[in-house]
Amino acid sequence: MEMHNKYKSNDDIQEPSLEDKISNLFSELDIYKDEEQKQKIEELNEIIEGMNKEMFDSVFKTELYDKMNKMIEEKKMSMENAILLLKHIGYSNVLKNMWNSCFHLSSLGKKLKNMAEEEEKKEKEKRNEKLLIDFCECYILLSILVNSELILICVPCLLKAALKKEESEETQKEVEMALLALSNIGQFKEIEQKQYLKEIKEIIQYHQKHNNHIRLAYQSAWQFFIDRFYSDKSLERVIVNELHFAREAARELEELTKCLNWKNKFEEMSKEEANEVLVIRRWIQTLEIFFSSCQLWNEELVELFRSIVRVFRAAKDNHREICYWCIFSLRSAAENRNVEIDDLLKSGAIDAFLEEMHRRTLNEGMVYECLQFFTNVSNRLKEKKDNEMEEVKRKATKMEIFEKLEEEGYEDTITSFYEVISIRFIYNPELLLNIYDYFVNV
Repeated sequence: MEMHNKYKSNDDIQEPSLEDKISNLFSELDIYKDEEQKQKIEELNEIIEGMNKEMFDSVFKTELYDKMNKMIEEKKMSMENAILLLKHIGYSNVLKNMWNSCFHLSSLGKKLKNMAEEEEKKEKEKRNEKLLIDFCECYILLSILVNSELILICVPCLLKAALKKEESEETQKEVEMALLALSNIGQFKEIEQKQYLKEIKEIIQYHQKHNNHIRLAYQSAWQFFIDRFYSDKSLERVIVNELHFAREAARELEELTKCLNWKNKFEEMSKEEANEVLVIRRWIQTLEIFFSSCQLWNEELVELFRSIVRVFRAAKDNHREICYWCIFSLRSAAENRNVEIDDLLKSGAIDAFLEEMHRRTLNEGMVYECLQFFTNVSNRLKEKKDNEMEEVKRKATKMEIFEKLEEEGYEDTITSFYEVISIRFIYNPELLLNIYDYFVNV
């Protein structure tokens, strides 16, 4: 089929935007059949990879998903092609953290939910397992709200897909997609240990032994597990002592940090490098959940602090969002009474965040997180220890940090931020009242 090239530019024609390209391509899908339509969907998928959240929200509205549903019903788009497109949209949606409720509210979203539930009700020998997995992946990757009934259908079939051990690239991508979907389920309390623990341990341990998973797949497996830990603290022994989460996270962060050219801004990076930056961000966000709840402490967690600080220093010039999440995660660690403040000092976090507060240009959010971090450190160091040796250690750590802050002019820095702080911290009266008194009472 011969088509005019709408996107050819010259001196008189402006190159169409990504949004326009997608809208135009999508509007033409119904004139193609099968393989030709699949090729156009592949073109769409390539364009989607370059979209940011603003572009995503402007294009992928409820009306677009409703139009897809109508095309499926009128036999102008096969379900196979619809799934191919929806999976790619969902992949970008989750990887780039671009949430919206449009799919969930659309007729296509409701259709996929119903089809998944109907497929699951079929007798085992009549059930199309691959189709059920496809329905589950599309729905979970694109929805911000998933009811518990569908979650309980999706978790076992996605875990089964993620347990595949073939080394082929196709199988690895299938495993990645299943685990990415699982990581997007969130912190549903309805999922019981018996529904996932054996399988997720096997997935993680198999990768630890063979190192064969795509990085995003491995991170997604851990994110699904840590989300369970958020509401089920009985998992801590398995996570910390058996599967060595801190050691694994530290190793992944180290390897990712070393292989990236941090001098390039995100938009200047290759597709592969940009995706690895997004994986780092996902790790750091997952660590914040872990630090908020962890009670078992060992030397592996100390090394994890160091890895986060290395990421922070590597990212500080061109990847400020990564820096924000680094501060946010260590701020939560500093608040956790099972964390030794001395370990944060040894990791270099104190020095790194002091340097951050002396930057010539500062974002209010970064100021806020840095001050919250130092407030948590200060409050923790004011807590006296019952054990005599621990009390001596606390005083020594407190004095060392205080002297470091005094040397760097920390109190003057706080004063210079007063106007910004007063506005941003209006809902945090404790921080506002103590703004001049972080480490005065040494």
